[in-house]
Amino acid sequence: MTNNEHARHKARMIKKKQHIDQRIAAANESRGIIIVLTGNGKGKTTAAFGNVARCIGHGYHTGIIQFIKGDWPCGERQLLEQTGRATFHVMKTGFTWETQDKTVDIAATQEVWKAGKVMLSDPNLRLVVLDEMTYVLRYGYLAIEEVMSALQQRPAMQSVIITGRGCPQALIDIADTVSDIQPVKHAFDAGIQAQEGIDW
Repeated sequence: MTNNEHARHKARMIKKKQHIDQRIAAANESRGIIIVLTGNGKGKTTAAFGNVARCIGHGYHTGIIQFIKGDWPCGERQLLEQTGRATFHVMKTGFTWETQDKTVDIAATQEVWKAGKVMLSDPNLRLVVLDEMTYVLRYGYLAIEEVMSALQQRPAMQSVIITGRGCPQALIDIADTVSDIQPVKHAFDAGIQAQEGIDW
C-alpha cells in the first residue's frame, strides 16, 4: 500500500467512525425491542439463548416459551433454569409431525400460549423468547392478530425474540431487528449425526 493509498484508507476509516459516532449520539430512544431470527440456517434458537444468557448475566429475569421442542432434552434449559432467572414453558406435544393430531396440537399450542401472554404482560421480565413460534403461526394454531396485540401491549422495556423458519411478514414488519439466517453447509448433509452439547 502506497503512502497515498494509506492516507485515503485512513481518511475513510475516520469518516466511517465519525458517521457511527453521530448515529450513536442520535439514538436517544430507550425501549424494549422485537427481534426476529428466521431463515433456513442453523442457529436461530442458539442465538436466542445467547441473548438470554447475556440478559441473565446483567441480573435480569427472562421468560422462554418453546413451542415445538416437547420433552426433548435441552442443554440450555437445564443450565439456565439453575440461575433462577429463566422461566421455561414447553409445549407438551413436541413436533407436530410426531403427533399427527391437529386437535391435540392446537390445544397444546393454546395452553403454552397462555403462559406466553402472562410473560408478555410481566414488567419484571426483561426478555421473552418465543422459540419456534413461526411454525404454529404458519399452521394456524395461533391467530397472528392475537400475537401482534400481545406484542404491542407488552411492558415498555421488555424485549422479545421470535425464532423459526418462514416468519410471517406481519411480524417482520413490526420487528425492530430481523436476521435471516441462511445455510451454507450443514454437518447433517454429510451424514454426521446431531450431537448432545452441540445440536441440543
